[in-house]
Amino acid sequence: MHTLDTPVFDADNHYYEALDAFTRHLDPAHGPRVIQWVDVGGRKYHALGGQISRAVTNPTFNPISPAGALMDYFRGNPDGRPLHELMGTPEPIRPEYRDRDARLGTMDTQGLSRIWLFPTLGMLYEEALKHDPGAVVLLFRAFNRWLAEDWGMAYRDRIFAAPYISLADPGEAVRELEWALDQDARAVVMRAAAPTTVTGPYSPSHVMFDPFWARVNEAGITVVVHAGDAGLSSNGYAPDGFAASFKGGPGGASIKMFAIERAAHDFLATLILERLFDRFPNVRIASVENGSEFLAPLFKKLAGTARKMPGYFKEDPVLTFRRHVWINPFWEDDVNEIVDLMGDDRVIFGSDWPHIEGLPEPTDWVTELQKLDTGSVANIMGGNASELNQRQPTATAQ
Repeated sequence: MHTLDTPVFDADNHYYEALDAFTRHLDPAHGPRVIQWVDVGGRKYHALGGQISRAVTNPTFNPISPAGALMDYFRGNPDGRPLHELMGTPEPIRPEYRDRDARLGTMDTQGLSRIWLFPTLGMLYEEALKHDPGAVVLLFRAFNRWLAEDWGMAYRDRIFAAPYISLADPGEAVRELEWALDQDARAVVMRAAAPTTVTGPYSPSHVMFDPFWARVNEAGITVVVHAGDAGLSSNGYAPDGFAASFKGGPGGASIKMFAIERAAHDFLATLILERLFDRFPNVRIASVENGSEFLAPLFKKLAGTARKMPGYFKEDPVLTFRRHVWINPFWEDDVNEIVDLMGDDRVIFGSDWPHIEGLPEPTDWVTELQKLDTGSVANIMGGNASELNQRQPTATAQ
């Protein structure tokens, strides 16, 4: 664990959902349509819309592999160990994974001043219900009420849990955003996917969602686009589905390994290409746990598009991207390259703790910043996220 002289704001922490996270505030009559626990061969799984989800091996999270268990894998697996060995020995779930006061104690030990807190299962379940937008609304309305009770949106001004917003129902998205604002949420989170409405899938910057983005613009709250099950098709090259996507699936390496960055690339590029920020110049987007290696080719393509379509963009679309989007690289990415592309004021630190893909100790990421000056390190490790954590209403927008 490393210590810093400036406050550390970890912009990518997670909880492991309580067993009743999705059902505590859900009318049991909606269970078959929305979500239920089921027993399969002596193990508990969620059934969403009547279909068993195997997105994670053990959705009870007890036991669970240690935080950062796959660090060596993402470091390139220098010892060539098989994945099942790298996973480590599962352990009983720790209190800090589900209890906010225990989490504060852990944050003190880790040297973290503040954190953004995101779902685990919650980032996976919209895809399974997208055929029924009404069920999506019921699921995440119930989920967010649980989140407010168990974690709060600004607990002790240190733990900032982000309500999950789905655009599956445009009107409900506005209502849920208003509720989140009333709860003192500093950020809301959604998946990097084209939302599926009752009339089909649409771009997230389609005009039907303008009332949502208008309210985001007015309130100045940050919208986090976080890795999850985006439903990205492998187009026959590999089996579809989220399970084991980080390593390509049960058959080994495949294009599924790139699904998270492909999803973020398409989502963020669409916001630029459809000129969302021209309509709503106070919208701030934070891309979290989506990686960053897609940025260089994306910027090249945006620049090429601007040349081919003179007058379409009000300004260089790459400049627009840099003004409105903040990037949390994977901890194994080349952060120096991303700083060169985005600027040190648009890169944010996130450890993915306590997930197995993250870091065992969040501040270990400081070792990746050795080539940066102290001011850049302070921005990336805390200052930029602190700015995003403050609402910037239109009356005070810069």
